[in-house]
Amino acid sequence: MSEVIARFPPKLDGLFKPYRYKAAYGGRGGAKSWGFARALLIKGAEKPLRILCTREVQKSIKDSVHKLLCDQIQALELGKFYAPTQNNIIGLNGTEFIFSGLSDQTRESIKSYEGVDICWVEEAQSVKKRSWDILTPTIRKPGSQVWLSFNPDLDTDETWRRFVVNPPPDSWIVKINWQDNPWFSPELEAERAHCEKTDPENYQNIWGGQPRAAVEGAIFAREVTRLTEDKRITRLPIDPLLKVHTVWDIGWNDKTAIILVQRGVADVRIVDYIEDSHRTLQDYAAQLNDMRLNWGSDWLPHDAKAKNVQTGKSPEEMLMKLRPSVRAVPNLDIESGIKAARLLFAKTYFDQDKATRLLECLKRYRRVIHATTNEPGAPLHDEYSHGADAWRYLAIVVDQMRNESKLPPLPRTGFA
Repeated sequence: MSEVIARFPPKLDGLFKPYRYKAAYGGRGGAKSWGFARALLIKGAEKPLRILCTREVQKSIKDSVHKLLCDQIQALELGKFYAPTQNNIIGLNGTEFIFSGLSDQTRESIKSYEGVDICWVEEAQSVKKRSWDILTPTIRKPGSQVWLSFNPDLDTDETWRRFVVNPPPDSWIVKINWQDNPWFSPELEAERAHCEKTDPENYQNIWGGQPRAAVEGAIFAREVTRLTEDKRITRLPIDPLLKVHTVWDIGWNDKTAIILVQRGVADVRIVDYIEDSHRTLQDYAAQLNDMRLNWGSDWLPHDAKAKNVQTGKSPEEMLMKLRPSVRAVPNLDIESGIKAARLLFAKTYFDQDKATRLLECLKRYRRVIHATTNEPGAPLHDEYSHGADAWRYLAIVVDQMRNESKLPPLPRTGFA
């Protein structure tokens, strides 16, 4: 085929170098997606390649980069070489672009992509740990590569931590923003300037490519931002002289969340966190017991005394046989619990490795927004609310946590 003349921001020159992992992240207007599409089309025209274009959720081909690639085919005058179909793009030399979401894949279903040469993960900030753990071992053909383009969201997101904070070997990671795009348009410049003037709080995330401390509208946004500023997210070795207490939010189809906490003289330390679903209480108890720590009390939700219809036993009854000291959190309304939770942040330290998921839950805990009035309502029940609920429970009982072997009896309201 004839020579293709294509323009690229200089910062994207690493796309043409033989790294295993290539990631470009930053704010709006940096030409990341545009540059990735061009580079892949050129590479696919040079030799036959199987290229997987994916993202965390793809409900239809409209959710993919199919349209972007088609636009770049026309811009590069490669219409005679590439033949787009409804679901893929085929080159005359056998190059194939295929499109799929990650969230619905299993370790078995994703095996069909073992022969992929290049995997492009667009909007990679949304990709979950489970998806990365399934995808990266699958892209294993000799010389294969994984490309990522994304605008960062939270600093606790799996993609940010996996590829920016702790990049893997043989990786090229570059930050590219609007200043690095030689073809940044006047229209985008007007949008950028307006955002800088009217929304300075979110400007650095939207245009500067800096991860947020919390999602927009998060209930605990100011509190988790202060955690980072005060450097209270750090390495926290477990003190063997202090009791390790647990605080539970119990679910089955929903998540079960368990916070492991130590109470110091003047501080509270989140030393570990467990979150999972479709596991029995006996299974969680066994996991905790295997840790062989200096256990204190296990604090269950106030309704843990309610008996299960199938078993005839309550969660409290089942755990009492397996754990040293099971107690119930007093029944406090949600808004009062949120107020207590806000106060708890000021004296709490979080382990930077083991409490990451809990921090993500707190950063994403937000309210339902009424569709008509646009007013905030009750906290949203989603995958992040379980950790946040356990945090509320911790705030209610933290003053009752002791490091003595014998604990004082709970007031009767604790079993309301």
